[in-house]
Amino acid sequence: MREIQGFRHKKETIREPYQYTACGLDNIYLFNGYEFHQTEEGEGVSIRDLNGLHQAIGRSIASRKKLLSPKEIKWLRKQLDITQSELGALLGYSSQTVARWEKGKSEIPGAPERLIRMLYLEQASGRVEIRDLLETLDALDDIDETSVRFEVTDEGWRTAQGV
Repeated sequence: MREIQGFRHKKETIREPYQYTACGLDNIYLFNGYEFHQTEEGEGVSIRDLNGLHQAIGRSIASRKKLLSPKEIKWLRKQLDITQSELGALLGYSSQTVARWEKGKSEIPGAPERLIRMLYLEQASGRVEIRDLLETLDALDDIDETSVRFEVTDEGWRTAQGV
C-alpha cells in the first residue's frame, strides 16, 4: 500500500493528511478542508462542505475501474438513500443477496455492480432516467400478460396503458 505523505497548503506548516473514517470507508484521506477543535468529549474535527465531500467521494468510487468493495457498495447504497430491499428490487435481486454483497459473503456480479455505479452517477447529475427504467421493469414483473397491447399517441406508438 502506498504511504500517504504529509503536505503543505499555501504557507501552512506541514501536517499529516486526515484519515476520514467516519464516512464508513477506510481509504479516504483529506489534505485540507478540515479543522481540529476541542469539544467536551475531547478533540473533534469539522469538515467544510460535508455534502460536497460525500459527492466527490461517490463520484470517485463510481468512476474508477477497480471493482467495488463491500463497504463501497454499502456506502453508495446509503448515498442513494435506499434500503437493501429497494436496491435489490431495482436490480432484480433479493435484499439478502444485497446484504451478502455488502458483508463480502458473496461477490457481486458485473451487471449489478455497474448498475449501482450508474444509479449513483445519475443521482449525482440530477437525472433519474435509469432509476425510472429499473422501477418500471420491476413493476412489470408483477404483470402477468400473455399479450402486449400498443396504442398510437401524438408522440408515436407506445405500450397501451391500462387497456
